[in-house]
Amino acid sequence: MDFPTWMAAIQARTESALERFLPLATTAPHRLHHAMRYATLGGGKRIRPLLCHAAGEIFAGDATRLDVPACAVELVHAYSLAHDDLPCMDNDVLRRGKPTCHVEYDEATALLVGDALQTLAFQILAENGGTPEMIALLAQASGSRGMAGGQAIDLAAVGKALTVEELEFMHIHKTGALIRAAVLLGAHVGAADDKTLFALSHFAGRIGLLFQVVDDILDAEASTATLGKTAGKDAAQNKPTYVSLLGLADAKHMAVDLRRDAKAALAPLGVRARRLIELTDYIVDRKF
Repeated sequence: MDFPTWMAAIQARTESALERFLPLATTAPHRLHHAMRYATLGGGKRIRPLLCHAAGEIFAGDATRLDVPACAVELVHAYSLAHDDLPCMDNDVLRRGKPTCHVEYDEATALLVGDALQTLAFQILAENGGTPEMIALLAQASGSRGMAGGQAIDLAAVGKALTVEELEFMHIHKTGALIRAAVLLGAHVGAADDKTLFALSHFAGRIGLLFQVVDDILDAEASTATLGKTAGKDAAQNKPTYVSLLGLADAKHMAVDLRRDAKAALAPLGVRARRLIELTDYIVDRKF
């Protein structure tokens, strides 16, 4: 199976699994459940589920079992977007080409959507074979030592001149922690050994930063219509990015270096890491 076909298949099975795991809109409270489905379904590249499946496939992990952590990570990601877009955070009105959750519904509903999606992520992991180690991994990646902590650093950095090292520290937490969790959760389903987990952890660290660098480049170069979200928002809010710190040309050079490092980390896995290598190229070459 070529990469585009494989990617489309994983995206489709992720969408189907999320449909099953999310409460029906006809279940009370109807408005909240409708908004949860609105915020989660029908959009997004599903990068984290793709990474989860790609890592699990290295060890012949069962696709049905991989759907569980893949969806758990995606639910946490969807919750973070619903909260990030709120007026008290990034105050954005467009996400995945449609109105953000608080615009389509209201701020209180968007806040509850994020709360409910986060708890649902842990529920489905706990009820469908997630080990205590896997649950702890997702919890740390989502909390103050991971994504939430990174968002706090991001909010505090508005209007400030950060060093590249400080910016990297922020994004290791805000973006990288959940990406690392997606890779390692997939590897856990495939029963990876400690040596392989170490290699995948190093790969995930590089790919997490790579994703953010490319995101900053796209924010500077692409249009709102292409991105499906407001282009140039970081610059307008005076938020530090790799482009604002390094300049566009050097940010692109950094992406080249991170792609090389990520692939080098996978070298011990040989051809078994084919999908992760293909995903690395996809993350760099994507247009939105």
